Amino acid sequence: MDGEPPLDTLRDRAVGTERAFVLATGGYSLEISGASLVTHERIPVPRFNFISVGRVGADRQTAIFERALDHYFQRALRPSIRVAWPVPEYVDKTVRGLAFHPRPEPHTLLWSRPRSGEEPASGIEVRRAEPEELDLVLGFWTDGPHRAELRRALEVAWSRPTPEERLIPLLAESEGESVGSIVVLVRDAVASLHGLAARPGSHAAGVLSSLLSLALRLPETQEMGAVVVASDRVSLESQLTRSGFVPLRRYVEYELAADAQLTMPDPGPAQPARWRPPRAPSPGTP
Repeated sequence: MDGEPPLDTLRDRAVGTERAFVLATGGYSLEISGASLVTHERIPVPRFNFISVGRVGADRQTAIFERALDHYFQRALRPSIRVAWPVPEYVDKTVRGLAFHPRPEPHTLLWSRPRSGEEPASGIEVRRAEPEELDLVLGFWTDGPHRAELRRALEVAWSRPTPEERLIPLLAESEGESVGSIVVLVRDAVASLHGLAARPGSHAAGVLSSLLSLALRLPETQEMGAVVVASDRVSLESQLTRSGFVPLRRYVEYELAADAQLTMPDPGPAQPARWRPPRAPSPGTP
């Protein structure tokens, strides 16, 4: 049934879809005790640079966070920190102490089974984008300073994918004009949806629904065990649930204050080494 969670063998893959998208577009991930550091040095925004916190003990968390942040700060990156809800009180206190603050809305992963049959009629045409239409796809996603690098990353992933994954950009059109887009990544038995966006206006909800409907019915999607999409707004999450998606996991996402300096606290004066090599016994010592 659609309301049931994916099989245990798919759950970890579903939860890791955002990490997989960063890797597909040229980023990388480092695993340390208690956290995963997802990094894309060429696209320095939190969506592509985030710390995914696992199970951390109260007595080790400070060292884990300092090590993780040092990785990003050395690269002049401002990551976000994602912690599965409910957040342990000691983790929340430590993260806030490092100048991070929780976003007012949760970061939620939702999932659905693939669909079959004809796409419902909506008056909005959704189709696969052509390679020369990549700029149209990105136009709904971002016009920011990192658009050129994101374009290059998507172009490589689209035109020269690795054998185990495939990128499928979709465009929505109405009366001959592009009104929305989405990018589908199929990999490791899971399809994930990224960059879901529509032109602002009264028909935006219909555009989003039409994009989701085709994404769930693609032949490539039919071969997957689950379709996953992330939401960082309650309004978008409501739209997704109306389209048949079910929450899979919810996170509190912490962001660094805009005026925070990318430095770690001063560790204080140097301390003498606490370890000494064993000394050889004196001659004649029993």
